[in-house]
Amino acid sequence: MVKYRTIDLCAGIGGIRRGFELTGKAENILSAEIDKYACMTYEHLYQENPMNDITTSEFKELVYNTQYDILLAGFPCQAFSAVGKKEGFRDITRGTIFFHIGEILEMTRPKAFLLENVEGLINHKKGDTFNIILDTLINKLDYHIVGIDKNDIDNSFIFDRKNILLNAKNFGLPQNRPRVYIVGFDKKKFGNKLDNIPFKFLPQQRNQPPIFSDLTAVLEMKAEPNYYLSQGYVDTLKKHKQSQIQKGNGFGYMIVNAPHIKNPISNAILATGGSGKERNLVYDPQEAVIGLEVKGKKTPINSECIRLMKPCEWGKLQGFIGYAFMKDGKEGFSFPTNISNSQQYKQFGNSVAIPVIEEIATKIVQTLDELG
Repeated sequence: MVKYRTIDLCAGIGGIRRGFELTGKAENILSAEIDKYACMTYEHLYQENPMNDITTSEFKELVYNTQYDILLAGFPCQAFSAVGKKEGFRDITRGTIFFHIGEILEMTRPKAFLLENVEGLINHKKGDTFNIILDTLINKLDYHIVGIDKNDIDNSFIFDRKNILLNAKNFGLPQNRPRVYIVGFDKKKFGNKLDNIPFKFLPQQRNQPPIFSDLTAVLEMKAEPNYYLSQGYVDTLKKHKQSQIQKGNGFGYMIVNAPHIKNPISNAILATGGSGKERNLVYDPQEAVIGLEVKGKKTPINSECIRLMKPCEWGKLQGFIGYAFMKDGKEGFSFPTNISNSQQYKQFGNSVAIPVIEEIATKIVQTLDELG
């Protein structure tokens, strides 16, 4: 069976790549990531060092000389220049990662691509950022973007958010994680054949039993005492939340498996840690930790047994652990031994929900098969 060749840009720890590999019809042949710790995990998982910088001419030349079919990238949300009249996408997008992705698309013209970004991309800078991205991909680079239509009167873009925005909670994972997915096919190569692609292209859910039914299925049976918060810290969080409520702000810690919540799910996990962890606290009463002190701080563990989620639990929320690397009923995912907990949180938070990618990838490779 012929496999489609992918390149994995802004690769992180390879979540997008893995989603395509799970279709059985894709193989990755080139990767790029500049975070040294993410590169260590990537190499550990795939036996390939992705330490490449997509902004360099050397890497672009490498891509230019690589025969591949599908470009993959989870790129950061960055503002574009807003000065005067511009000649082309290079002027408008210069200085951003998207600029370099656009250059690579223009130079190499893959059959298809998948770009992933945060939900906020749609309204970033009052929608200007997303409009520039669409204008670049559709008008400047001549790609067909699924789920996007064009108003012939004013050349504006028409789309329904649900056709480009997918949430991990609908794909078998107990995590509320909406993300933007931009799928494109090469109009120069496929021409009028692309008219047969449905406007509602992206799958809205995973039509299989859930991977984890809810948050209780994700939590480990036994968490080490160091994941539990001190009583003083819990008191501080409660005071902070109350003050924010009084100011009319929504921020505050959250206990995501509180008893009144039916079928609990987590909030989106974040690469920055910090508030990302505090928005995903869990109750986990264990007799073994009651009365203990927080290690190194000589302060008691909180009486309600509130703790942080563990990195491995975050891994389950993204489908890395308990799904994407399972083989013959055995877990195949692991980190290199020298990757700290803080890096594990960051790497999972920076990554993607693999089952979502797998469903999109299945649609893309099926479509490429049909296009011929």
